[in-house]
Amino acid sequence: MILIIGGVYQGKLAYATERFALSKEQVYFCSNEDITIPSSKKILYEIDRWILALIKADINVPAKVERFLEHNKDTIVICNDISCGIVPVDPIMRKWREETGRVMGMLAQHSEEVIRLFCGIPTKLK
Repeated sequence: MILIIGGVYQGKLAYATERFALSKEQVYFCSNEDITIPSSKKILYEIDRWILALIKADINVPAKVERFLEHNKDTIVICNDISCGIVPVDPIMRKWREETGRVMGMLAQHSEEVIRLFCGIPTKLK
């Protein structure tokens, strides 16, 4: 697995599709509503949205991510870093921020490579 992280609109998807010579058809665009991830896609884009969908559906996020990791070892995962800034007052949004941080840690541990993009510039963390 390869994990690509960074702020919103920093060029994560463009970097991934260019570096790995992949098309948009090979990208799964996560949503805040869909808890199912197809295993046929090579890139999982904005996994933070999937985490929010799991929270809204009252699904155990770490357990679901563990199952994801078992079956998606060759996936490129892209996650928006939502950990900076003001802590949300809304309990759901606060839980989303906390769970996303924990999941990024889990994914980083299982990834062979972790890349952070800032201003379109990739930095290899692992």
